[in-house]
Amino acid sequence: MRMHRILAIAALIGFPAARADVIVDWNVRANATMVAEGPKAAGNPFAMARTLTIMHVAMSDAINACDPTMTSYLADLPKQPDASVLAAAHAAARTVLVALYPRQVDQIDPLYLSALAALPDDVDKVSGVRIGIQIARMMLAKREDDGIFDSTDTYRPATSPGTYVPTGLPVASNVAIRKPFSMREHSQFRPGPPPSLHSALWARDVNETNEWGAANSARRDAVQTETARFWEQLGPPAWNQVARALSTNKPLSLAESARGFALLNLAMFDSYVAVFDAKYHYHFWRPITAIRNGDLDDNPLTQRDASWKPLIDTPPHPEYPCAHCAADGAAGIVLRSVYGAGPVPFTVTFAAMPGVVRNYTSIQQMQNDISMARIWGGVHFRNSNEVGVALGTKVGTYVLGTTLLCGGAHQPRSLRPTH
Repeated sequence: MRMHRILAIAALIGFPAARADVIVDWNVRANATMVAEGPKAAGNPFAMARTLTIMHVAMSDAINACDPTMTSYLADLPKQPDASVLAAAHAAARTVLVALYPRQVDQIDPLYLSALAALPDDVDKVSGVRIGIQIARMMLAKREDDGIFDSTDTYRPATSPGTYVPTGLPVASNVAIRKPFSMREHSQFRPGPPPSLHSALWARDVNETNEWGAANSARRDAVQTETARFWEQLGPPAWNQVARALSTNKPLSLAESARGFALLNLAMFDSYVAVFDAKYHYHFWRPITAIRNGDLDDNPLTQRDASWKPLIDTPPHPEYPCAHCAADGAAGIVLRSVYGAGPVPFTVTFAAMPGVVRNYTSIQQMQNDISMARIWGGVHFRNSNEVGVALGTKVGTYVLGTTLLCGGAHQPRSLRPTH
């Protein structure tokens, strides 16, 4: 009944036709919806990645249900041949966003209603809306027990040289135990341990961050300082912005675009699960703790700086590996697969720094900037950045090889990982 009422309203309102890129339109709408919802949605990379993954996977599967071109994500995907793929995609996106953010329905529905009004008012549209809603509800049901935000955080602080000492109320210690979207288990790609405190590698890393990442660093220049502050922004809004830019340079079919955005966000979400598994497995200390306790690591190449503080605020979770870098590794490998590895110009902005624009000519250039930003900001060590990127790249590669495979010749895979 609700569906028919919305269709009738859309026909009466007569909105102008929606832009051709349905996937980008809903990506923009989803990000704006999370910002409107507030910090719990827009200030949390796990929440953002989860929302975008559920929405984009639902859109991809809805399109695939009408016109199969790849493996589906849902093992029990219903089929609706000849239904409108556009109606299905719009209905899937709208259903997910309204279910997750019901307070934002008045901001979500104008895009939905205008999109439906632009489609022929026929049985194919009605069928497309129906299948899109059905698949979106299936996706929501599969992920309703994520419990990322409401479960109890049982992190127990401990102290000894090399051990993480909280620099604020620890966050995300419970993220690693949540079910991935694609990985078999959260520890599947767990890297080896951080460097020994007695090693030359440790001395290199801690001394570099001490020198370049201090709030009053004499080595870091104005551009590097701006870069450090700019890349405090979270991975999901940044990399989805990049995907939107790349999609204008290399237009894809509707199904290809849906698949690309689904894989991007799925890989980032799973990279967070993987990196926080490692973070809370190793409990490695942050630069502010390590540098202020440089006399406790038994390394003659390091020394204590009792008043040292970083340029940017230290995130409230262990240092190793770098989570920004893991998300970057996952996003980078997916975007190269979808849009190509060649040079392409694009720009990135940050809402917290209006007027500042970062111009890039390749995905790799942006990844390099982000890794160095964590050192210039004084919150990470170089080895942690490198391990984080490698971890994310492994996750992204696994996602590309197992999920939403092109050609549709494979059997659909189950949403719930097989252990």
